[in-house]
Amino acid sequence: MDFATVRALLAASLDTNADSRRRAELQLKQVEDHAGFLICLLDVLEAEQDSSVRLATVIYIKNRVNRSWYQAEGVPSESSIAEDEKARIRDRLVPILASSEGLVRQQLIPVLQRILQCDFPSRWPRFLEFTLELLNTNNPNSALAGLQCLLAICRAFRYKSNESQDRQHFDNIVEAAFPRLLAICNELVNQESDEASEMLHLALKAYKHATWLELSPYLRQDQVNIAWCTVFLQTVSKAVPASVMMSEVADREKHHWWKAKKWAYFNLNRLFIRHGNPSSPGKQDGAVQFAKNFTTTIAPEILKHYLQEIEKWVAKTSWLSRPCLSYILVFLDESVRPKEMWVHLKPHLTNLVTHFVFPVLCLSPEDVEQFEEEPEEYLHRKLNYFEEASAPDVAATNFLVNLTKNRRKEVFEILKFVNAVVNEYEQSADDKKNHIAKEGALRMIGTLAPVILGKKSPIADQVEYFLVRYVFPDFTSPLGYLRARACDTMEKFEQLNFQDQNNLLTIYRNILDCMADPALPVRVTAALALQPLIRHEVIRTSMQQSIPTIMQQLLKLANEADIDALANVMEDFVEVFATELTPFAVALCEQLRDTYLRIVRELLEKESKAGDDGELYSDYDDKSITALGVLQTIGTLILTLESTPDVLLHIEAVLMPVISITLENKLYDLYNEAFEIIDSCTFAAKGISPNMWQAFELIHTTFKAGAEYYLEDMLPALDNFVQYGAPALVQKPEYVQALYSMVADMFSDNVEGGVERICACKLAEAMMLSLRGSIDSCVEGFINMAMNILAGQDVKVKSYKIHLMEMVINAVHYNPLLTLQVLESNGWTNRFFSLWFGSMSSFTRVHDKKLCIVAISALLSLNHDQVPASISVGWPRLLQGITELFRTLPSAMRNREDALRDDFTLDAGYDYVDEDEWDERDVAWNDDEDPGSAGDEEAPETKDESAAYLEFLNEEAQKFSRVIDDEEEEELGEDSVLLESPLDKIEPYQLFRATLLKLQQEQPQFYSNLAGHLSAEEQALIQDIIVKAEEVAQAQAQAQQSEMVSPHGTASG
Repeated sequence: MDFATVRALLAASLDTNADSRRRAELQLKQVEDHAGFLICLLDVLEAEQDSSVRLATVIYIKNRVNRSWYQAEGVPSESSIAEDEKARIRDRLVPILASSEGLVRQQLIPVLQRILQCDFPSRWPRFLEFTLELLNTNNPNSALAGLQCLLAICRAFRYKSNESQDRQHFDNIVEAAFPRLLAICNELVNQESDEASEMLHLALKAYKHATWLELSPYLRQDQVNIAWCTVFLQTVSKAVPASVMMSEVADREKHHWWKAKKWAYFNLNRLFIRHGNPSSPGKQDGAVQFAKNFTTTIAPEILKHYLQEIEKWVAKTSWLSRPCLSYILVFLDESVRPKEMWVHLKPHLTNLVTHFVFPVLCLSPEDVEQFEEEPEEYLHRKLNYFEEASAPDVAATNFLVNLTKNRRKEVFEILKFVNAVVNEYEQSADDKKNHIAKEGALRMIGTLAPVILGKKSPIADQVEYFLVRYVFPDFTSPLGYLRARACDTMEKFEQLNFQDQNNLLTIYRNILDCMADPALPVRVTAALALQPLIRHEVIRTSMQQSIPTIMQQLLKLANEADIDALANVMEDFVEVFATELTPFAVALCEQLRDTYLRIVRELLEKESKAGDDGELYSDYDDKSITALGVLQTIGTLILTLESTPDVLLHIEAVLMPVISITLENKLYDLYNEAFEIIDSCTFAAKGISPNMWQAFELIHTTFKAGAEYYLEDMLPALDNFVQYGAPALVQKPEYVQALYSMVADMFSDNVEGGVERICACKLAEAMMLSLRGSIDSCVEGFINMAMNILAGQDVKVKSYKIHLMEMVINAVHYNPLLTLQVLESNGWTNRFFSLWFGSMSSFTRVHDKKLCIVAISALLSLNHDQVPASISVGWPRLLQGITELFRTLPSAMRNREDALRDDFTLDAGYDYVDEDEWDERDVAWNDDEDPGSAGDEEAPETKDESAAYLEFLNEEAQKFSRVIDDEEEEELGEDSVLLESPLDKIEPYQLFRATLLKLQQEQPQFYSNLAGHLSAEEQALIQDIIVKAEEVAQAQAQAQQSEMVSPHGTASG
């Protein structure tokens, strides 16, 4: 590879002339896979003086390494890098990193990270040696490179648990490198320079990654741990240089000194929460003792330092970044439960809540400005809690919730404070009112709503008065953020049972007014507050007349702000007010369609912009979630229109653009809902319109274009196409072939017993049940697909094995003679019947049993000379098998009824404890309590819910960690109790009775031979079946007679 040529091309790739630039980029692309290209780039990087060329060079290095350093085994690639070239690159990378600066070094870090992930330690054993050499130099630039190398190692090992072989190796690295790292930190923490701040930031971040999952034995030693905690606390307490504090807030937070502080707080918190918590100390040797020591000696010291920082912040002698504020609040939150920490925290609570937690909860001047100037951003910030988990106000909210749930008596102290704030606001002159404090107080009490309204709460009956007196006036406040907070407070207290219905109607009228408010955040919070009000009958009745207008407002809102919660409101209203909305259903659906198409087009535009550099725009996910909500609302609307087929037909045409834009643009996240819409349309109509056949073609095209793993989502819709479109399918062989090819694709794929293969079995079954007599060639293929697996391997996954067998059993039901011919011609007959009758006890569902009954009945209808000789000896087992199926059918039917009942029961059978229930001890809150007395300090430590939850998740993970071929897999549940099937229309008792009578009449000798093998018990069972068949026939006749006598349900009189 020619150095000069490559260097010239790199320079040309920066040319201002677009044509020259494109030509250079194209030539570089042509040579990048050549042997030695990366070595040549490293040569240029070392020799080049022009910073732009150096940056372009390192970006090419990064892209090439990311793309081609690792190649999966068995996946040949022309772009792979030769091993000898990799070795030379590894040898040169660290020295080049050490001598680089600025942007070039930043680009080299991901290169180093990638190579370490692939090659360390086995292919790069000397890397640690290089790192330690750099750390031990007196040259700041080399030491900085050493810290970056060590950070890269720690990052590569951060998720390695004690169970992994790599962890032992990493523990040795920690023992070798961290004494020097600690010494460096001790030097840096007392310095003032920007260089020192960057190095300290990297060092503390390395500790973060090293201890993320496990704490190595070396770091667990008392003196070592104390030394590190001392460094962290020194960093926390360090006064940041004045030059840093002069910059803008956003720039200040990005400075290395504040990043160093952030990781100091984080490391102290992580040590306490992950490793120092006595209720979940970990499983390593000495973990329990470490946790006890940490909680009794070190954690109180951390709290003391944090309180000092809070004191400086409250006095405004010190500033704290948002992450630092959040981490302090997280530590306070974690100090509520352990009794060893509660005793230290409790004396400071009143001051903490009043002067720290409350100001953090209040709106900042930036929040107020954003409310006015960027209302949509304000809403996303306030509503998307999961994205703002690190925000100080969210951390403050979590602290209050945890405090009041675990230390119930503190509720009253907080409520006294809230009352003081709202009373002062009420009594102040208009020009003296502290609106920000009032908004914060309402936010605070709203946060506590679940506890205040908890079971046996002594204060729940006072809430209505509080809302009327202090919140109602804010519905008409001149300040938008107070109007929004009034709506939000009503939503938070949604579980309140109002004594005065007039108060409910006042809230309803005010919220309707707020839905027409000029401020977007007020309109959105009003809409969200309206949703829970529909549980009150008086509100539902009032809304019936206004619901079309309300839905128009909601749709307008959804177009103004992509807030996914609005889609949930619309979905609820569509379901509850289905009757009132039916006349407007088409117009409503058109508006929902237009909203969805707008969101998707914006999504696609952002996706195309993100394509070049891979950068994802922050609101991409918001739009995707909102689009999902709109689709769900459409789906709910369709299901309410089942009784209006003409409206439904119109809506299908309206929705075709929704279906096509989703599938044609491969919006995988929205596939499930798009397929559900097709399912809902075809199921509600019980027929397939021309529009829906277009949708079928789209599904097939989508499947063939790489969406085969979405077959499970497609299946309900495909089942409808087969069942309700059977007459059309018989006339359209190309559609039948399309369905068949979808099944065949799943069997030709390298899927071993996965969900998709089972879905293919179900689709084949639907075709054989609904298209009897019309798909002989397909059936032969289905038998081959299933038997190639059943005859060729021992299928261990029970559900997969049953579905494969049922594919062939369905073929028997479809055409027993054809099926026997296929089995015979391949030598599979004995194998199949042995598997089937040997697994009879595994057919536990009603569906399984009925399918087996109809298939055996079909076999019993054959003439004895049509029975293959290879299995004629075992033919009597057919009667024995069917008697066993009938014996267990009543029990299976009861199980199905139970399953059906469970599907419509909200209580899933899990015994939830009411976590907001008040203990009787909590009610006596007026008692003066001596801080030195037993009090709640001596109460047992409160249950650590997060630890219990983690333990629960771990147990659940263990349940699901069994390999897929576990032979002890649970039996199939009644998984399709709500799905219709042609089998439902078959009455098994009468079918079997008719089959038996036909056999007796037409082949008496054959029947006699079969019956001769039955035991007395089995013969008695057959008699019972015949009696039952007669009873069923009689019941059906009586039912028909009743319908004829009174076809319209009229009573004689």
